Amino acid sequence: MSDRSEALFDDAKQVIPGGVNSPVRAFKAVERNPVFIKNAKGSHIFDVDGNEYVDYVCSWGPMILGHAYPPVIEAVKKACDNGLSYGAPTENETVLAKLILEAVPFMDKVRLVNSGTEAVMSAIRVARGYTGRDKIIKFRGNYHGHSDGLLVTAGSGLLTESNPDSAGVPKGYTATTLLADYNDATSVEALFKANPGEIAAVIVEPVSANMGVVPPKEGFLQFLRDITKANDSLLIFDEVITGFRLAFGGASEYFGIQPDMITFGKIVGGGMPLAAYVGKADIMNVVAPVGSVYQAGTLSGNPIAVTAGIKQLEALKSDKAIYDRIDSYAKKLEEAYLEKGFTVNRVGSLLSPFFTSGPVVSYADVLKCDTNKFAAYFRSMLSQGIYVAPSQFEAMFVSDAHTEDDLDKTIKAIQNI
Repeated sequence: MSDRSEALFDDAKQVIPGGVNSPVRAFKAVERNPVFIKNAKGSHIFDVDGNEYVDYVCSWGPMILGHAYPPVIEAVKKACDNGLSYGAPTENETVLAKLILEAVPFMDKVRLVNSGTEAVMSAIRVARGYTGRDKIIKFRGNYHGHSDGLLVTAGSGLLTESNPDSAGVPKGYTATTLLADYNDATSVEALFKANPGEIAAVIVEPVSANMGVVPPKEGFLQFLRDITKANDSLLIFDEVITGFRLAFGGASEYFGIQPDMITFGKIVGGGMPLAAYVGKADIMNVVAPVGSVYQAGTLSGNPIAVTAGIKQLEALKSDKAIYDRIDSYAKKLEEAYLEKGFTVNRVGSLLSPFFTSGPVVSYADVLKCDTNKFAAYFRSMLSQGIYVAPSQFEAMFVSDAHTEDDLDKTIKAIQNI
């Protein structure tokens, strides 16, 4: 543990719960204290003690072009000269909305918000308002932010009442959230059969990336598209992770499936606090001030984050070969992990090595992983200058800023585990 990081962590714990502002940062799952970051550039981050790491967290995904990407930084600095927030419309909000819709041309309208949690919470409210139904289906192991109605695990069976997965969430908040098993069509069919005409939407991470990377089985996403249409329910893709990462058009383009709504995270803000939900015109027109579904925010579409988002999406749009490059980088890492004997799941530039002997296709499979071995692996990688997510249940992200030298160093670190 670095001396300066240790001191800063001790100080932070006096005034911040657990010393961190998001739980995974505490490094509890890897049995050590966190390093405190001072700055980042390209594919590397630097801690307060001067240690340098090849970064595969990438601010949990949005730094697809690397840290401190010059066009974004230059545009943000210039935008700051004009003021940080107006609480009023700006032209650039429309510019960004049009860029987002270019990526998903089957959608019609965009609402900008501040976080992935807010985007998902709002999209579900819209789905309920549009359909006039209260119930939604989500999947075990899929994370959709920390809004009350989505922090849910199941009871003794799929069709029992759902119970909150966090203290402080009244049971009534989750009573309309139904739990299914990711990659299990039968569990979804059972919920529709038990709740006829009551399900507003199915929300899914098209690639699960918050229990480690777990790709959809062949035909699973198409099944969800078909069953929601058959039951007049909406299909919502939570693309906070996969949006603009698997392809410019995200998972919808990558898998060729068109949901009714999509949520995007901070990648649309160049890594700054910005998110969005999009949908067909008739669905989005239920949102205030046009319709009766209320959602608002002073900082929604704030001019600084919008400026960053425009520059990032313009770069991704103009050089779509980025996706081939980062896919090839991730494939090299996948091969190194496989050679070392890991179980590995990869979709594009997202990958996860798992400490388990069998394939990982479901949440139940993820729970079989040896988290103690993962913790030792994490510490080994960190000691060799490689920064991976401090949890077995998170993804590795590859950026276009990673170099062959970065990959070689990482592969050697994997071989030395």
